[in-house]
Amino acid sequence: MAPYRNLEEYNIEITNEVKDHFAKIMGDIGEDVSRDGLVKTPERAAKAMLFLTQGYKQDATEILKSAMFAESYDDMVIIKDIEVYSLCEHHMLPFFGKAHIAYIPNGHIVGLSKIPRVVDVFARRLQVQERLTHDILECINATLKPKGVAVVIEAAHMCMMMRGVQKQNSVTTTSGFRGQFEKQETRNEFLKLISSDLS
Repeated sequence: MAPYRNLEEYNIEITNEVKDHFAKIMGDIGEDVSRDGLVKTPERAAKAMLFLTQGYKQDATEILKSAMFAESYDDMVIIKDIEVYSLCEHHMLPFFGKAHIAYIPNGHIVGLSKIPRVVDVFARRLQVQERLTHDILECINATLKPKGVAVVIEAAHMCMMMRGVQKQNSVTTTSGFRGQFEKQETRNEFLKLISSDLS
């Protein structure tokens, strides 16, 4: 049997630099980084941070362009309940939830798996939910040049739940609309569809 191999790959030099920073922070807050449970924590934390911010090294536009197909379909395409995990740039604490995205093709469609990948590219950066919504919206709009695009994100923020106001049940909703989705009728159809259970 082949030995287990972690498929995540990291730049050793950068990982070691980030690891040293985490070790110093842990020492500064009063922890003993030499105790059994923490010996490997700085390295694990460094790798986790590099994974959670890998979106800086990815190109969402190229991801969409890699799977664009000429197609005459011109009705609404919706991908709903896309899982979102990101880090708030103000406290570097997670926020997480779901994105609902729709577009109306204008001569081209895109492979469905590429839309969630675009979400991940922008989510895996230090973010605010408002900018994340805008980044996704503008990338799809500029690359596919559809007749319309809509993005709604619903997320819970650990910076509100664990610290500050400590409100555990609050959800933040942000939205953006371009083209035909700026018309009330089209927007309402989209909002109705993402709110309904079609099963």
